[in-house]
Amino acid sequence: MITLIKNAHLFAPKPLGVKHILVANDKIAAICDSVPNLDIEHTVVDVDGNIVMPGFIDGHTHITGGGGEAGFSTRVPPVPLSKFTRAGVTTAVGLLGTDDITRSTESLVAQVYALREEGFSAYCYTGGYHLPPTTLTGSVQTDIVFIEPIVGVGELAISDHRSSQPTLNELLKVASQAHVARLMTGKAGMLHLHLGDSKRGLSLIREALSTAEIPARTYNPTHINRQKFLFDEACELAKKGCYIDVTAFETGDVGYEPAEALLRYMQQDLPQDKLTISSDGGGCLPDFDCKGHLTKMDFADSQSMTNVLYELLDDGQPLEAFLPFFTSNVASLMNFSHKGIVKEGADADLVILNKQNRISHVMAMGQWHVKDNTQILKGTFE
Repeated sequence: MITLIKNAHLFAPKPLGVKHILVANDKIAAICDSVPNLDIEHTVVDVDGNIVMPGFIDGHTHITGGGGEAGFSTRVPPVPLSKFTRAGVTTAVGLLGTDDITRSTESLVAQVYALREEGFSAYCYTGGYHLPPTTLTGSVQTDIVFIEPIVGVGELAISDHRSSQPTLNELLKVASQAHVARLMTGKAGMLHLHLGDSKRGLSLIREALSTAEIPARTYNPTHINRQKFLFDEACELAKKGCYIDVTAFETGDVGYEPAEALLRYMQQDLPQDKLTISSDGGGCLPDFDCKGHLTKMDFADSQSMTNVLYELLDDGQPLEAFLPFFTSNVASLMNFSHKGIVKEGADADLVILNKQNRISHVMAMGQWHVKDNTQILKGTFE
């Protein structure tokens, strides 16, 4: 399985100009300035100067399905393989949300293994919205230490009427277990925190940072663009060393649409390596009234994240400025040393754009999943 990708306008995610990329099995074997002479059997794909970049890492997706907030019939089914790869996502990190009762860490890990068997890179968190966290081994620390695909804890809900209303002490105990597990394993070992619409915002994280010795990178708030004040608070946390995550959902007037949130962050004097974007794919997108009654529900898809990238490209924004939010920043947060970047020895996860800056090819672990706009590989039951 040797593939030569010729004449690639490579963003790795830094712009490297026109290169020729040699893929051997599931790895990037070489990046060449001139076309290499190969005396072994191989295939050639000439991309004619089109953009080639790392596959996207979706760090927040409900791979077993989310929902269930309007009855059992609203439980979203598991997300099939092509929903990821068609959107250019080559690595996903799954999690549980509101429903950590009928869904479990066991089912999450099983779905991770299923996606891996289909040629895709998948990982997950332990826990869910509530405390005590649902786990596989009895504690979040031992889950991270002993269960290879589990990289952290999440999505634990704060500032939300659906949360278990965690206290500062409870938050610190979970964060300390995640932090120590990181030290023991080299995994991400962070606490991925769902944010609701409460005016309490990120106050609990600020208290944690001012009270305990646990490093700032342990706390990873998501949905920061759902309210404008949340976004502003999150930007301050990024200055302190927290990674913060924009969600690719519509926010209306109360928040910042995802593309606008990324632009606002880019245009400020903020650490550009501390922002990520994720899709919340497979999860429900409910609207509640002031009494907590569900008024509307939609469901997310990884394509929403990719549409944000398209929107920024169409607006003329420089790809190198925002591509790390989709790739290398997420890899850094997750401690995925061979993901989110195109370099020799990295995993062969690649996305190729056509002349209209839309995805035409997707390679995951050295295999074409999408080629010439055609889905080549699908999930077992698709």
